Amino acid sequence: MEMKSGLSNEKVIVIDFGGQYNQLVARRVRECNVYCEIYSYKTDIEQIKAMNPKGIILTGGPNSCYEQNAPSCTKELFELGIPVLGLCYGAQLMMLVLGGNVERAAVREYGKTQVHVDQSSPLFAGVEQETVCWMSHFDYISKIAPWFAVIAHTDHCPVAAAQCPDRKLYAIQFHPEVLHTVEGTKMLYNFVRGICGCAGTWRMDSFVEESVKKIREKVGDGKVLLALSGGVDSSVAAGLLSRAIGRQLTCVFVDHGLLRKNEGDEVEAVFGPGGDFDLNFIRVNAQERYYGKLAGVTEPEQKRKIIGEEFIRVFEEEAKKIGAVDFLAQGTIYPDVVESGFGGESAVIKSHHNVGGLPDYVDFKEIIEPLRDLFKDEVRKAGLELGLPERLVFRQPFPGPGLGIRIIGEVTAEKVRIVQDADAIYREEIAKAGLDRSIGQYFAALTNMRSVGVMGDERTYDYAVALRAVNTVDFMTAECAEIPFVVLQTVMSRIINEVRGVNRVVYDLTSKPPGTIEFE
Repeated sequence: MEMKSGLSNEKVIVIDFGGQYNQLVARRVRECNVYCEIYSYKTDIEQIKAMNPKGIILTGGPNSCYEQNAPSCTKELFELGIPVLGLCYGAQLMMLVLGGNVERAAVREYGKTQVHVDQSSPLFAGVEQETVCWMSHFDYISKIAPWFAVIAHTDHCPVAAAQCPDRKLYAIQFHPEVLHTVEGTKMLYNFVRGICGCAGTWRMDSFVEESVKKIREKVGDGKVLLALSGGVDSSVAAGLLSRAIGRQLTCVFVDHGLLRKNEGDEVEAVFGPGGDFDLNFIRVNAQERYYGKLAGVTEPEQKRKIIGEEFIRVFEEEAKKIGAVDFLAQGTIYPDVVESGFGGESAVIKSHHNVGGLPDYVDFKEIIEPLRDLFKDEVRKAGLELGLPERLVFRQPFPGPGLGIRIIGEVTAEKVRIVQDADAIYREEIAKAGLDRSIGQYFAALTNMRSVGVMGDERTYDYAVALRAVNTVDFMTAECAEIPFVVLQTVMSRIINEVRGVNRVVYDLTSKPPGTIEFE
């Protein structure tokens, strides 16, 4: 069950043509306090009409729109009377479908580019006449469609943007959704709040109020079982469900032996008897069960599937002990859904244990995912709105499969100990340096590389620990964080001296894309 916002009377939809930034488009629209959802370009035109969106945004994509079998859309989409904004591939497709022409460019534009804009266009109201934008295209619009006018250009791109204001159609060759486009948020604001006429009613207080109401209506006097990891997402889900249904909620905390150091006891202290919440709390210690299932398994997707399936099996067992349980609740959030290949056209990046990792048979009537529509920073805002303590709301993000995907290769109890100890030291030193709230996410991972080292007068042959730290707005893209070298040196020295089995520490500089935030 998807707990919708209840604010669908003012919605912008993003039509996905396989672009890597499609989630960012939706995220930027929501920053304008306008609710937004992503749909595949294959979505039927009648379904789009039935949604009655205030605006439509067409994303970028990896194809050339003039090629046979390239993702496309009908001309009718532009005749609905609904404002449409095409971005990159979406802009080229708009021109092609409406009678313009698109060709392979002689010079590919990629990266930060100076764009000259027509400030009289409602799309560029308040935007500097020369502004830096992020270009990424092989093709270019060689001829605009009838009734359109050029409103932006670069030195190599004669049509960087075009408009037909009478029909409220706008095409942009660059990506306003990425932070590299300096005034991109302003452009999107101009579209959704100005051109589309959205009032901006999407706020966390409204989301919480509407979600509580919908949960109560759906659940009635039924019982709900929540998969509680103690992370931000499941904690906020617990808070939301607690407000809605109180002790009809039972939280099952599975300690799978893949948590951070001492985390199992910390979770129990917060949610268990005498903690901050009035709910039914059950802790299941399943460490040995998980280690047995994961023995000899090295492939990342297989590890995720095993961990996800064991979660559900444990919940089924607990449900039978409790008695009749009507709903299974999960802390699934929007990036989980999109990255698992649901809702859009982007390739499956990885399976999340609470989306793609579900087994075929689940012994519950229905699944409730109250945070399914939210990005990570929106989840935190919802947590604060619910009155959850800041130490929970701003806790470091932690994946459902836990350290299972921060240990490259086979998972063993010994490897878990190593990464737990190394990660605890890393987090401690980051906090001592006052960096814990300024870095988006940071953690230690255990590589499967072993190398020769010298400690004292002895030769060692031990593991390498990789440190990761990234800054991100929405967890869809991320850049490596610049940690002072003296802090990294301290962390390295402590890990090598205090953690048995490690003789080398490396720092991962990779951004997302091309990497992911987690190692597997």
